[in-house]
Amino acid sequence: MRIAFLGLPVAALLLLEDGHELVLAGLSGRWRTGERRLRARLGAERVVLDPHHHWAGYLAQLERLQPDLLVSWYFTRRIPMQVVHACKGGGIGVHPSLLPRHRGPDPFFAAIDAGDDVTGVTVHRIEEDYDTGAILAQRRLPIDPSWNAWDLAKKLDRPSLSLLRQTVAALDRGEPIDSVAQEESKATLAPFPTEEDRIVKWKWTAHTIVRRVRALAPNPGAIVSVGEMPLVLLKADTRPCFAVLRPGEAAVIGGVAVVRALDEGVGLLQGEFEGHRWQASDIAHQIASLIAK
Repeated sequence: MRIAFLGLPVAALLLLEDGHELVLAGLSGRWRTGERRLRARLGAERVVLDPHHHWAGYLAQLERLQPDLLVSWYFTRRIPMQVVHACKGGGIGVHPSLLPRHRGPDPFFAAIDAGDDVTGVTVHRIEEDYDTGAILAQRRLPIDPSWNAWDLAKKLDRPSLSLLRQTVAALDRGEPIDSVAQEESKATLAPFPTEEDRIVKWKWTAHTIVRRVRALAPNPGAIVSVGEMPLVLLKADTRPCFAVLRPGEAAVIGGVAVVRALDEGVGLLQGEFEGHRWQASDIAHQIASLIAK
């Protein structure tokens, strides 16, 4: 199958390994591991960096090359439908959620923050609106309660690539693939978290706070205030605390700083303060100093 590609090089290289012909590859993103290998395989003229800056040029090449299919893997820009329609079989992409749940640019934050037990990946048709195309295949992945957003993203890479390769291979063989329209009534959105989303409120339950911390870690991190000390919190857990404490009040218990939430305590296990990474003992020492004042 003659494929035009958009996204990160690792997927393009794997499609080449599967025996497909890549006629054009548009790469985007800061992490382009494999770009040199891809240029060596395709030729420099068929590898385009950041095609979204010059869609007209990319489209002109597609119209000349006439690929069978457009494949997108972690291409984070909107793809014009003229580009999709320039490929005989249209376009397919992979989204790291079980669509129609968590459409949008940050399904990792959304899944953890919502308390989902399971997420997954979806191969879908590319349409004008983000993540709305018909579903071709899905694979589920249980979410470990210890994972943060980066852990989840990494865990989804392998099933994402595997399902993409499986779907492209099936299309290449001409196998019938069920195309299932998304149920709009079940759709949820997954925008990037705002600055307001980063601010932890101690009136929340402890489990809600810990989920928010995991969902924002390691970047940009949740923002907490303990007394007058602002901290970017990167890791936390729920634990018992003194009943006399009110939400937002802290104590050092067993060498760990614990802040009272609505229902129980939140242990502050890792964070950043003024550009320095603090472990639990560092945070506890600072909290103890504040309490002693």
